[in-house]
Amino acid sequence: FTSPNFEPKKFNHGWIVDGDKKIDEVIVLPFFAPNSYTGENVVEIQAHGGINVIKNILNLVLKSGARMAEKGEFTKRAFLNKKMDLSQAESVADIIHSKTSDFAKVSVNNLAGVLREKINEIKNQIFEVLSKITAGIDFPEDVKEPEYDYLIDKFEEIINSIDKILAGANASNIFRQGVSVAIVGKPNVGKSSLFNALLSLDRAIVTDIAGTTRDVIRETLDLGIPVTLVDTAGIREDEVNKVEQIGIEYSKQSLNEADLVLFVYDAGEGLKDEDKEIYELVKGKNHIIIANKSDKTSAKNDDAVYISALNGDGISELKSILTKKVCNIEPENIEFVTNIRQQECLSKARSSLEQALMAAQVRELQDLISIDVKSALLALDELTGELITDDILNNIFDNFCIGK
Repeated sequence: FTSPNFEPKKFNHGWIVDGDKKIDEVIVLPFFAPNSYTGENVVEIQAHGGINVIKNILNLVLKSGARMAEKGEFTKRAFLNKKMDLSQAESVADIIHSKTSDFAKVSVNNLAGVLREKINEIKNQIFEVLSKITAGIDFPEDVKEPEYDYLIDKFEEIINSIDKILAGANASNIFRQGVSVAIVGKPNVGKSSLFNALLSLDRAIVTDIAGTTRDVIRETLDLGIPVTLVDTAGIREDEVNKVEQIGIEYSKQSLNEADLVLFVYDAGEGLKDEDKEIYELVKGKNHIIIANKSDKTSAKNDDAVYISALNGDGISELKSILTKKVCNIEPENIEFVTNIRQQECLSKARSSLEQALMAAQVRELQDLISIDVKSALLALDELTGELITDDILNNIFDNFCIGK
């Protein structure tokens, strides 16, 4: 890098050069430890866009002795250098991999330290109780053991705090994993047309020929949470070829696995016996009845949502109903976002505290109670990363994208 007036801690303008050959005009930002993302010395190069320019600069940097970052290496270094705890590090992955804008917004709370602060508050409460128990055991002549009523009140208070965090677990998992919505019905009722209309793109092939869709097609729809929309082959029991039969079996499997089913029939024809047979498979699940091709009839079934997937009539109303069915979660009401690993740590801590609570209620020896209290503290240390194995750490950062 060549610059006439290179200064640390400032933006520096100059050229990336390979010997006498200029590669690109850039801005270089040096960050010095500990005031960087990783807590180490870091140099950032801002170049012109374009894959080949970036590739040339990267190749030159690698030739000069650098190496490609491993998955999540920058955030892993930030964690190891105590720039953030493990819950904040995991929030970086959540933000990067978030499938909806709402989940990205709620994940930022963890990056800002909301979960870390609450966990540290709970750990301090547990440590205070453990300190009093230990002091009473180790120095019985100078310090009295805490009253059992005090222990009971504190354990109940801490368990309630953990429950408050775990209350958002289901919503967190839905935001992260999304829900599956299968579109089912007999052939030629407009399932693929509805699939395309909901996505606002021509993803599935649409013809007037029954059985056009032979396989299951999936696309993600953003309704605040990620919705995997599944277009299935038409279900029918009369004679079909082997390929279509396989598609029908996949359709039934998708129906059984779906969190919500959109049951579609032809409004112009009304509910036929074939439709009713399919509905028998659907009615026990969370579902919406959809009467497609509403432009072909004036008759109305109060249980159905009438649409015309071909011309777009009723699609907006259907999306609103669909959103209420699968997304009855207000992001702003989710105080704590947790992942499966964090939930397991919280559950282990809660279980240990419940054991301590029951022991305190029957006036068990306090040195035995302290064992469960220590276990709860260790479980929370695992959550924040004070106590973590290399295997768990590697597993967490292997789920990151390259670099960050």
